[in-house]
This record gives sequence, structure tokens and C-alpha cells, in this order.
Amino acid sequence: MRCPKCHQEQNNTVECDRCGVIFARYEKILERQREEERQRQQREGEQSASQGGRKGLLLLAALLLVVAVAGGTYYFTVTTMGPQVAQQASPTAPPAATSPPREVPPAQPLPQAPAPAPSGVGVEVASGNAVARAKNATVSIETPWGTGSGFFVSKNYIVTNKHVVQFDEKKLSELREKVEKGRRFFDLERQKIDEWKETYRKMPKGPQRSQLAMIIERHEEELSKALPLLQAEERRLEKVDRRVQPSDFKIILADGTSHAGNHLLVSPTYDLALLSLYSVQATPLEKPPPGHGLNQGDKVYAIGSPVGLRHTVTAGIFSGYRVRKEEGGQVFLQTDAAINPGNSGGPIVDDQGYARGVTTLVLTNTEGIGFAIPIEKVFEEFRSSLF
Repeated sequence: MRCPKCHQEQNNTVECDRCGVIFARYEKILERQREEERQRQQREGEQSASQGGRKGLLLLAALLLVVAVAGGTYYFTVTTMGPQVAQQASPTAPPAATSPPREVPPAQPLPQAPAPAPSGVGVEVASGNAVARAKNATVSIETPWGTGSGFFVSKNYIVTNKHVVQFDEKKLSELREKVEKGRRFFDLERQKIDEWKETYRKMPKGPQRSQLAMIIERHEEELSKALPLLQAEERRLEKVDRRVQPSDFKIILADGTSHAGNHLLVSPTYDLALLSLYSVQATPLEKPPPGHGLNQGDKVYAIGSPVGLRHTVTAGIFSGYRVRKEEGGQVFLQTDAAINPGNSGGPIVDDQGYARGVTTLVLTNTEGIGFAIPIEKVFEEFRSSLF
């Protein structure tokens, strides 16, 4: 017996005396390996046949596509482009009979789908442009006593509130009294320090003399800090106490340029004033055409320079017309658009950018109830200048 593993010849037919392999079990292992090899070869053959079939199908599909394209091209050339083009495309074709040219109708542009509106904008795009134009017509007005707003109602005239360009007499009296008291206090304090200094020079050296020196030093220091503030108030009073000139007002346009006013008119009836400015040619705000009144709930915008923030836009609604007995029975536009100090004299505009009013006052202790003088009153009061 020859061992199938180590090839040793022996008489034992059950297992190998040398390597110890059991012949029957080893034969089963060899048979299983041969069976696995036959199965592997069978799978590889099947895969090769499958791939060959797919390649054949792909080749057939490619040939069909070429034929289809060629046929379609020929059909399009003959039926659409005309016989002359077909003749050029096929040199071997016999010359075709000439025929009168057909009139080809002019090409019509394809209808374009409307561009989608930006998210969250919708119809507000048009109103936003109108409000932007209105903002460009709005100005900031700086005066010796504060700031306000205004807007162009013609190429050379700016409307604002009278209280923006004309210092209130009551406030003027209060400011004058405050400045006079401050000056008297300062002079008395200066006189007191001079008396202490005279006493200091006569005192003998000692603790009391040193203490007085410290008191004098502290009071002089406080007085030196108070003097610039007092002088600033005195300069302010000097400006507002004399007759204010248009050149005292600084008009700041939307582009940031600063100009001085040329002329000033004030209304005897309404809180309105008119400034002229000839150094620029601005695009004014328009009043609405006849028949375009406001309805309660219509959206409006207030534009101005509240608390120094130039050309700020706030939105609200038109709440209605109100008659205020406190203002002599005048009619006002009421709105909840935020109006803050510095908005005075700025415009109230609608969605189309038409000027609807001139902001003038806010009710205290309310959730932002504001009032504006109707724009029609501006043209009534200053008819001679605006027409």
C-alpha cells in the first residue's frame, strides 16, 4: 500500500505507519476538494457565458442606436430642411427640381415662466423699492438744540416740523434760567475760593492751614470740571436766544453729504416749516393722486432719524383720522408705526411711496400711538413757494 500523502509503501492498508494519515478519511477529503473544484469551474463557465451574452446585447443595442440616429437624421433633413439641404447632404442624389422659396414665418419668442419671488418677499418687492426711493428723499436736520427729520416736497424745498427749526419759548426761558443760575453759582464759588486763599495766606503753619489747602484744591478741581459744561450751555443759549438763521441748520442727505439751508418759512397754523436748499437737485416725494385715500389697516412707513439713527424705516398701519382738540381741532393721521425722538418732521409714506403725512407727535404712556399732519396741509400752507 502506497500512502497517498507521503508516498511510503507499506503493508498496512488502514493508516500510514510513517505520517499516521487514515487512508479512508484522507480519500474523502480529496473527493470533497475535487467536487469543490468542479463546482468552481462550473460557476466560472456560467459567468463567462452570461458576460458574453450581455456584451452581445450591448453591441446589438449600439448598432440599433446608430441605425435609428442615421434614419432620424435623414428624415429630418429631407422633410424639414428641404430638398436643397438634402441634396447637399447626399452628393450622390440626383439634382432636385428648383421650386420658389417658401415664406418662413418669423420666429416667436418662447414664453418665459415668471421668476419665483424671493422667499419672504412676495409683493413686498415693489413696495420695498418705493420705500427705498422715499428714504432717499428724506433728510436729517441738525440744529443748535437737537436733531429732527424732513423730506423733499419739491426739488428745492424740504418740509419739517416747526418745533424742529424753532426753539420753544418755554424751553428757551427754562434754558436761560438754568444758565443764569449756573453762572451765579460758579461766580459765588470762585469768590469763596478767593476768600479761602486770602485766609490761607494769613494763617500760620499748622494742621488747620494744611486742611484749608486741601479744601481749596478740591473745590478748584470741581470748579474746573464744571466750567466747560457751563460754557457749552452758554454758547447754546447764545445760539437759540438770537434770531435763528437757516444757515444754522445742517441738512444731511441720504448719501451722507451735509448742506446749510438757504431760506426758512414757518406756518402760523400748523407745526410745519419749509427749508429751501438750492445746492442740490433732489427727487421729491409725491403726494397721492386724487381718489387714492387711505383706509384703516393700510400699511404705512415712518422714515426719519430717531435718536441719531439716520434714515431709519419703521412699519405700521394707518389707524384712522383723528381730530385733536388740544391742537385746535386739527385733523391728524393716526398710526402705530414707531415714531421716536428725532422722527419729527419725517414722512409717513404708503406702499407706493406716496407721502401721506408729516410726523409731528406721539402720545406718552401709550404703545406707540403717533400722529402726522396730512400732506395736503403742507401744500395749502406753502402754496406760494411750492406752486
